[in-house]
Amino acid sequence: MPLILGIESSCDESAAALVEGPSVVRSSVIATQHDLHARYAGVVPEIASRAHAERVLPVIEEALREAGATLGDLDAIAVGHTPGLIGSLLVGVSTAKALSWGLGIPLIGVHHLLAHLHAPTLDDEPISFPAISLIASGGHTALYRQTEPLSATLLGSTIDDAVGEAFDKAATMLEAGYPGGPAIEALAETGDPEAFDLPIPRSRDNPLDFSFAGLKTALLYAARGHPRGRGREARFPRDVSDLSDSTRSDLAASFQKSAVAALVRGVRRAVDSEDVRSLCGGGGVLANAPLRRQLALLANERNLLLRIPPMRYCVDNAAMIAGLAALRLEAGLTDDLDLQATPRHPIPPPVG
Repeated sequence: MPLILGIESSCDESAAALVEGPSVVRSSVIATQHDLHARYAGVVPEIASRAHAERVLPVIEEALREAGATLGDLDAIAVGHTPGLIGSLLVGVSTAKALSWGLGIPLIGVHHLLAHLHAPTLDDEPISFPAISLIASGGHTALYRQTEPLSATLLGSTIDDAVGEAFDKAATMLEAGYPGGPAIEALAETGDPEAFDLPIPRSRDNPLDFSFAGLKTALLYAARGHPRGRGREARFPRDVSDLSDSTRSDLAASFQKSAVAALVRGVRRAVDSEDVRSLCGGGGVLANAPLRRQLALLANERNLLLRIPPMRYCVDNAAMIAGLAALRLEAGLTDDLDLQATPRHPIPPPVG
């Protein structure tokens, strides 16, 4: 099996990993930037790219140490080159090109979202296709149909915020902390999900599309009341600081219930409209325990194989990059040194 070094720098995680073939993870190292972005309650692109430049070589060195390998043992260099923040992507892509050129080994560009959908196979078995696959993260929320691991057919996506972004903004509203996903989940643990009747958002055009803007607005009004006055004179009748801890927990639990219900409703519609064997998922929001439970229930009801990553592979990581790169290498799909970092690029559909 080829030994591949994967590099991931698409957003705010600097990561490196060594993987044998598509699934045997020898090492996986991640340097988070949560402390750098917490004061802004979101990722600041310039701060992220500077942090990647500082951390990319140390995480590669640590990944080599953990795997007990040297640069000379590598068979290829893989890098997530799209989609993502352009400044962050450039750090990873430039590093990968330099290593590929210097070592004289293949360079393999990997689509970040396809890598998330490959994550369930890390340290595990291949996925049984065809599958309905859910991406749920801070920057992306979409449903796909997959018949093989190197392509996917888009069925629906968010028309406004990604679900992870909605969690971040909900956490800001409730002063719960950052990053928003785990902060809301922690706050919701002691809350009553039935305390507030928040809407389960949906798109009117495509039943497999998602929308979270209305849910955010409903949470804001539930927390602070409806604004009084017009234009710049409008004022909310209360602040979040006026709420009791139990009310904040109830709001978090109610928001989480609606956000998860929206995702599961879309997945249910997809699996009921397609003839598939597996239900798959990837992305940071897949670490949410209520979502994992609901997907497990749905898969059991529909007699589908559930393939979602263990918690350590839900977040952005380089093992998923290297693992999918092994399949690209096997298919003869390598890249030249003119590989571009591209902030937006759809997952390629199946050929033919």
